[in-house]
Order: sequence, then C-alpha cells, then structure tokens
Amino acid sequence: MIRNKKIVVVMPAYNAEKTIRETYAEIPKDIVDEVILVDDASKDETAKVARELGIKTYVHPKNRGYGGNQKTCYEAALKCGADIVIMLHPDYQYTPKLIAPMAFLLESGLYDVVLGSRILGGQALAGGMPLYKYISNRFLTFTQNMLMGAKISEYHTGYRAFTRKVLETVPMQKNSDDFVFDNQMLSQIHFFGFKIAEITCPAKYFAEASSINFVRSSIYGLGCLWTALQFRLTKMKVIRFNLFTLN
Repeated sequence: MIRNKKIVVVMPAYNAEKTIRETYAEIPKDIVDEVILVDDASKDETAKVARELGIKTYVHPKNRGYGGNQKTCYEAALKCGADIVIMLHPDYQYTPKLIAPMAFLLESGLYDVVLGSRILGGQALAGGMPLYKYISNRFLTFTQNMLMGAKISEYHTGYRAFTRKVLETVPMQKNSDDFVFDNQMLSQIHFFGFKIAEITCPAKYFAEASSINFVRSSIYGLGCLWTALQFRLTKMKVIRFNLFTLN
C-alpha cells in the first residue's frame, strides 16, 4: 500500500510454471497488497505452482486468449478493491523491480497510466528482441502516433500500470480477446484523455519467455493499424466506432 492506495499486481498466465517463482520472488511485497494470477487453461502446472506460492489464482476452463485473460485479471483486481493495478507477465520477461516506481507515479496523481517501454532505453535489441519485431515495433508505433496524434515510444509493451478510474472507465469488454486487446485498450486510454507516462524498461528474451510467431505477429500488426484508423475516423467524426463509445 502507498499512502492508503491499495496496490494489486495481476499476472495473465499461460504455461508459465517454469518462471512464476522467479517472477514472484522479485515483487516488492512491502508495497504490493495482493497478487492475482489468471491461468488461461495452461497445459502445465501453472495454477498449482501459483497456489503453492500463495497467489490468488483463477483458472479459465477453456483458453480465452491474451485479451480475455486480461479482462478477468482487471475484473478480479477491481473486485478486491485495488486503487492501482499493475500488469506483470509471469514469464520473467519484464523485471518486477519496476513495480514500485510505476506505482508511485500513479499515486502522485499526475498520471493515469504508466507504460514500461523497451524502446526508451535503447536496449531492446541488446536484450534479445528479434530484429523483425524491432522493425515492426518502430513502424507500427510511428504510424499509430501519426494517426492518433500521440507521442508514445511504443504501443506494444506488456508492462502496464493503471489507476482504478482508468479500468472503470475504458470499455475494455468491447475489445478483442486476442493479442490486439493491448493496443485497443491503449488507444481507448488515449482517446478518452487519460494521462500516460513511460519509464525505461529492460526486457529479456529466452526460451521460456512468451512470444507469438511471425504469422500471428502479422495479424496483430494489421489489427493495430485498423485500431489506429478507427481512432482517427472517430476523432474526425466520419464514423463513430463502437470501440470508442462508453455506452
């Protein structure tokens, strides 16, 4: 807890049994009040290991996808009274050591969302990000910034922190249950005028770290471009897309 603000970490998990312990060990328990893990019908012992660690664990009987997993994560966090919610992947790709600065930025009241950017520090390639992913990351981010009138260093990080107000306002249930959920949610956050901060975030790429293949990455990229185009057309009042309506 930070000055009476309840801090909850949510972990959307799929086949993460090999990395949960290491990830959980580095979560700063002095400020984090609760950790919630949602197992998206893993084929390994993810849920069992999480429960052994004392993590509040939810299990989807059928795989709902990365976006569907996050929807459950945020619903659970709000139900337990979270004021600040930080999404941390349990695959140990992002360091839990940044939870504290992300939480303090939100507690300050100056920002509504904090993103852990792999691009700001210039270490993405050194950390092992595949070259094709780096190039597509830069292209998509440039294009989205142009269409959305934003100045975000990257739209594709999975390390994110939100205030309760953001999660209660953004119509996330309208979003995809697939990977493009992240991009849709960030676009909605920008559309509805929430303030976004970014901090430098190192990321590691290794065998156990979650990733998507080239085909799914391509589908994700097209989804990101379509989301940005919907944003622009809605802003221009040409077409009002449901993604950017609150009712």
